[in-house]
Amino acid sequence: MLQSSSRTDIDPQETAEWREALQAVVQTHGAHRAQYLLDNLARMADELRVGWRRSLNTPYVNSIHASDEPVYPGDLDLEKDLGSLIRWNALAMVVRANKAYGELGGHIASYASAADLFEVGFNHFFRARDDRGHGDLVFFQPHSAPGVYARAYLEGRLTEEDLTYFRRELSGERAGARGLCSYPHPYLMPDFWQFPTGSMGIGPISSIYHARFMRYLTHRNLLDCQGRKVWGVFGDGEMDEPESMAALTLAAREGLDNLVWVVNCNLQRLDGPVRSNGRIIDELEALFSGAGWHVIKLVWGSDWDGLFARDKEGVIAQTFANTVDGQFQTFAAKDGRYNREHFFGQNPALAALAQGLTDEQIDRLKRGGHDLVKIYAAYHEAANALGRPVVILAQTKKGYGMGEAGQGRMTTHQQKKLEREDLIAFRNRFNLPLSDEQAESLAFLRPDDDSPEMQYLHARRTALGGHMPSRAVTAPPVHVPEATRYAEFALRAEGKEMSTTMAFVRMLGNLLKDQELGPRVVPIVADEARTFGMANLFRQVGIYSRVGQMYEPEDIGSVLSYREAQDGQILEEGISEAGAVSSWVSAATSYSVHGVAMLPFYIYYSMFGFQRIGDLIWAAADQRARGFLLGATAGRTTLGGEGLQHQDGHSVLMAAAVPNCRTYDPAFAGEFAVILDHGMRQMLEKQEDVFYYVTLMNENYAQPTLPQGVEADIVKGMYRYSATEGSASVRLVGSGTILREVIAAAELLKADWGVGSEVWSATSFSELEREAREVQRWNRLHPDAPESRTSHVEHCLGGDVPVIAASDYLRAWPQLIAPYLQTRFTALGTDGFGRSDTRAALRSFFEVDRHHVVLAALDALADRGEIDRAKCAEAIRKYGIDPEATVPWKS
Repeated sequence: MLQSSSRTDIDPQETAEWREALQAVVQTHGAHRAQYLLDNLARMADELRVGWRRSLNTPYVNSIHASDEPVYPGDLDLEKDLGSLIRWNALAMVVRANKAYGELGGHIASYASAADLFEVGFNHFFRARDDRGHGDLVFFQPHSAPGVYARAYLEGRLTEEDLTYFRRELSGERAGARGLCSYPHPYLMPDFWQFPTGSMGIGPISSIYHARFMRYLTHRNLLDCQGRKVWGVFGDGEMDEPESMAALTLAAREGLDNLVWVVNCNLQRLDGPVRSNGRIIDELEALFSGAGWHVIKLVWGSDWDGLFARDKEGVIAQTFANTVDGQFQTFAAKDGRYNREHFFGQNPALAALAQGLTDEQIDRLKRGGHDLVKIYAAYHEAANALGRPVVILAQTKKGYGMGEAGQGRMTTHQQKKLEREDLIAFRNRFNLPLSDEQAESLAFLRPDDDSPEMQYLHARRTALGGHMPSRAVTAPPVHVPEATRYAEFALRAEGKEMSTTMAFVRMLGNLLKDQELGPRVVPIVADEARTFGMANLFRQVGIYSRVGQMYEPEDIGSVLSYREAQDGQILEEGISEAGAVSSWVSAATSYSVHGVAMLPFYIYYSMFGFQRIGDLIWAAADQRARGFLLGATAGRTTLGGEGLQHQDGHSVLMAAAVPNCRTYDPAFAGEFAVILDHGMRQMLEKQEDVFYYVTLMNENYAQPTLPQGVEADIVKGMYRYSATEGSASVRLVGSGTILREVIAAAELLKADWGVGSEVWSATSFSELEREAREVQRWNRLHPDAPESRTSHVEHCLGGDVPVIAASDYLRAWPQLIAPYLQTRFTALGTDGFGRSDTRAALRSFFEVDRHHVVLAALDALADRGEIDRAKCAEAIRKYGIDPEATVPWKS
């Protein structure tokens, strides 16, 4: 049977009756009664298999009707004047820098579009942190940094000289000024910026997990975060990043009504429209609504209210529905005459609505993101929403106010220089008190301190608790217990078999019991707790859940049963490494964000760390995170049977590239205990802005008791494990799990060839290299010093005894120390792709097992003439080494 199209009205009279009935319900009983009836009809439609679903998109108009807007609480005239001053100073800062130094870059157009969104927040919503750690968190759109600096200049937090050193941090420091970094970078401006957002997508996912971590702190009675908000101002093009969308459902599932996103929909990316043949606001509305967020559309300014009121046929909304973003961009770039002809001229009804408007009035019709009254209404509703996160989709014009020089143009993102006429036009557009000469010279504007503008500026921020952005470090230190209290079993292992992963889990369990430190520990996993042997912690401290446990778990009778609790301590993030590390960052920066120092441990498959989520880890470094990242199942050959995408041969190198990350690859549980103790003291007691990446193995083997007095050397990166005498001598250096192969090789060298050796455990080649590099630099810069300095690696491996260094990572890892030694250095590593097989087979394949270590040692001694080279051929035969085997890194 053929059915009529749902878009064809086959009975207009019946349709009119339904519409009149719904109107009567609303007028008589209110919107809630109408919602109830519609919900019932929707359920009935499902039962009748009508196949109808409400569209996730609403008309292309504001969500908040003009009649529902609250009274604006501020002085609109003063706020507009202040906004214009800040716009000018931001523009002048960027243009000045690029007139003087063309290569510096900078952005004008993004802040021009977002200025009013920022100003309403600064004047009425963004609360600064107080002495109790209360206050809002704000993630700022990175390309708008010049506007934030320009406001700080008016507030007296930055000087005019500081502004002249925008994007010239080194030059500013030499001149006695403060150079301003390009984007929000807490590492570079540690008392100013709080969150790094310069890498697109990092800010959005971080804001979600910070909002969730605030709930975690509250539910665990560590800090009352009720009433605090997390605000994020992001770009519509930024929503293309997978991290931006990665945790939307988590935010809704967790009921994060302390989270508000403002998406600046200026409809343009860097090169052109975000959705040229569609509408990004519609797309985002559907995405956020479907994910469970409350969506507020802020599309048109107050000037449109009169037009909508006169539009009885809905022709404006209908025309909007048929207009794509590429066309909206063209409308933004053109003047009032063009828009009269090409927008309002599309049909007689539209043209009639515009008859009473001049071309200039049409040109001044605002989009919602440029109307303070509309923005306040959206923010007010968002701030008072309950039960779910809120996103405000605010339509703006990129390069707003830049006229022909940049408003709405494809090239506006790259616009960094303006001609004299453009500057004067900008001055006129915003009624700035500048002469033509001052505009051309890009003079900064700052009213007198007693002016109404400045008094208002300071009064608003005083009412909201102080200036923003601002970063403070006020967390008191946390006492760390003696290592013997939680790691005695590892320090004096006496040959007990265990993996370093199991040793860590046992130490973690003991730390959680410590009265002072225990509550500050935050264990984090990405759905791998059982894999890493952490299931015993489920009962001990519980898994955090905002609603507790509303079910009886299948394994309730087990001592390892799955236990969720509102005050649970473990953050179990599901299969999301990006989410887990975002939680880790929230905890690792709690000392500065909330004034409460926490100690997060995020344990994960090492292959899924730095290479998969390295951008987030670099962002953690930028905001001076403190905590432990634990790369479990580390190394190319320790994870037998798993294969290429699970076997890690490079994470230590990627970690070592991060300046404030301390990277260690310990072989034994006792070594790990020393590193753990040292790291906790550096971060919690000395409050150093460092974090630690430590590898962990899943291989069980006998754990030795540590030699006396090696703790300091373990931290430095190397200590002597053992030594034997022989007719010739080599130094064997082992890292991580391959140290055991090196120890075995030393025994073979002695037993089979009469060669003596020193065995060194290299807990960190990167720490050795960093210290050696610093020593080398000091010696170079101090030629007249009475004595040169000696690095730890030179102290350990100095002289001309050959060195063989083997690890479970790329050869580049041990080769870090080669430039600082004066002897023959042979590096053995696992370059190439991983394979599925046993550990022994893998180590033989990658030529890092004991037999290849022995061969490398004999080869080095033969080159020096200390043994007959025939012994090398004999060793190849004796150990069954295939000299014609395919090169591992080429196979």
